[in-house]
Amino acid sequence: MASVTAFSVGHCTHPACMALKGAGLASRCFPSRAYLIETRDRLLLWDTGYSEHFFDASRRGAYRLYPMVTPVHFDGARSLRQQLRGRGISPNDIHTLLLSHFHADHIAGLRDFPRACILASEQGWRGVRGLSGLAAVRQAFLPGLLPADMEDRLSFVEALPLQALPAELAPFSHGRDVSGSGEVFVVDLPGHAVGHLGAFVLGDSGWTLLASDAAWAEEGYRELRGPSELSFLVQHNRRAYYGTLARVHALHRGGRVEILLTHQEEDTAC
Repeated sequence: MASVTAFSVGHCTHPACMALKGAGLASRCFPSRAYLIETRDRLLLWDTGYSEHFFDASRRGAYRLYPMVTPVHFDGARSLRQQLRGRGISPNDIHTLLLSHFHADHIAGLRDFPRACILASEQGWRGVRGLSGLAAVRQAFLPGLLPADMEDRLSFVEALPLQALPAELAPFSHGRDVSGSGEVFVVDLPGHAVGHLGAFVLGDSGWTLLASDAAWAEEGYRELRGPSELSFLVQHNRRAYYGTLARVHALHRGGRVEILLTHQEEDTAC
């Protein structure tokens, strides 16, 4: 069985109401998480969180708007690379980087894992490939974060066959086995971004859903409570977003699957 370990890799701040309707104007901290997935024969990373590369990529031109709109806080001593090394894991030990989508807070550490394969949605890649300047920023994408050999290392989840999921994961019915062992199934979570993905991971105590940005706070899927309408200026599709949120809510009500978001608040302050 696989195991999942969470790493908090930098954070941003926003008024709480942007992420959750009715939550008020007080500033709320949104950690950016990466998840290490250890299967029976390989190490996978679900996203990378922030890195020092984010500041390099957002230093010039229209890209400067990104940290102005979304203030980012990052401690280089707590980079994902350094946190993994603290557990005895070298960047070269990572077999595959699984990308939920191409927003900068999820891919900023790609350059820190130069030997890993990269697996993502082809639809998501086509949605950002070639974007630059303001068009890229509008998609929360910073092209300077991509490794020079990105396309040589990139493959797409759509190439894997759809398989039926266990009944306990309803209302999710089909996914793609990215582990080759039945331990990790990627599923579509449309709405937040083009090609937005989540992953079901089978561990010793049952299933966990890495739900990415299907919600920005636990209250979102627990209470079926969406973000500010202003957020849909940058999110991809409002109707699809709420359809995904309803499915995650139903999964939560079933009570048999742990749900982990990228940006849910920490037990301790950021």
